[in-house]
Amino acid sequence: MPPADPREAAARYVFRVRFRLDTPGGVAAEPDRFETTVYRRADPPGEPGWLFFRDNCWRGDLVDDSQFRSIVESELGVPVESVAFSELQTSEAHLDELKTAIAADLDLFNADSVTEVLSKYLGSSIRVE
Repeated sequence: MPPADPREAAARYVFRVRFRLDTPGGVAAEPDRFETTVYRRADPPGEPGWLFFRDNCWRGDLVDDSQFRSIVESELGVPVESVAFSELQTSEAHLDELKTAIAADLDLFNADSVTEVLSKYLGSSIRVE
């Protein structure tokens, strides 16, 4: 079973998130805005969710940042002001598996090569660790 904690996964998506605290009347917080890094486990190729990058990224940016902001807001339980895709952090083995899965069905990506797919969706935002 793969690790539930994305910090322990073979690959993970990294996002920069800016959120705020909404305090009830009579209470204030200062600062009331914060920036943090949020990680999402990259599902292994072939498993449900492995096409996350295709469905959510374009040239290294989020396709629909307002929709993704709502998802992150729901997950974190705080109002999210902005969210930006930062990178895919991956092991060499996971990247090789990803390339193999992409190559097996380039039609899923409307592309002619694995390199084109990675560039189209992730831009230069892949870091092998």
